[in-house]
Amino acid sequence: MDQSSMREWGKMLLTYKFALDEVSTKLNILNEELHFIQNYNPIEHMKTRIKSPESIRDKLIRKGLAVTIDNAINHIRDISGIRVICSFSTDIYQMYEMISKQQDVTVLEVKDYVANPKPNGYQSLHLIILVPVFLTDRMEQVPVEIQIRTIAMDFWASLEHKIYYKFNARVPHEIGLQLKDTADLIASLDKRMFSLNEEVQKYRSDE
Repeated sequence: MDQSSMREWGKMLLTYKFALDEVSTKLNILNEELHFIQNYNPIEHMKTRIKSPESIRDKLIRKGLAVTIDNAINHIRDISGIRVICSFSTDIYQMYEMISKQQDVTVLEVKDYVANPKPNGYQSLHLIILVPVFLTDRMEQVPVEIQIRTIAMDFWASLEHKIYYKFNARVPHEIGLQLKDTADLIASLDKRMFSLNEEVQKYRSDE
């Protein structure tokens, strides 16, 4: 890749970084406002990432597409992504509702792996949204992937990813079954923690 091409790729990725910064700001504002109104922060923490040029190249090749900026823009929607970790599963849908109601946000795609977990037990709510990025000479609508999950769901997903990496995605059947069982335990734990939190809120109300 010559210097001119590298500059064009860098410029494209910078636009995705701006979109990610904008979404991060939106989420922080919502979290702080809820803390002010309800004295409660639904977001425990967030993690952002931009796909590397190598990852974008590999994904285009897997899709059978030429490695070009146009193909990256038109065929890859998760170049920029943010993972939002919440306390409870109800927080997941609350954050989704607040994000989708913002006037300058367009929701392109929703995959609800909380209500409908993947066969291996994976749970998370995935969104692809468009946000406007205002540059010096134009405005661009840029896609951002948002993954929203609980602390317990994130803990499971992190370990599952490490296990799959260790076995090069060929996880032995028995270990796969244990992962699924653990995911079920995680879902049960989330429900129990939510019920416990509801009980705590009742005591606060009585006081």
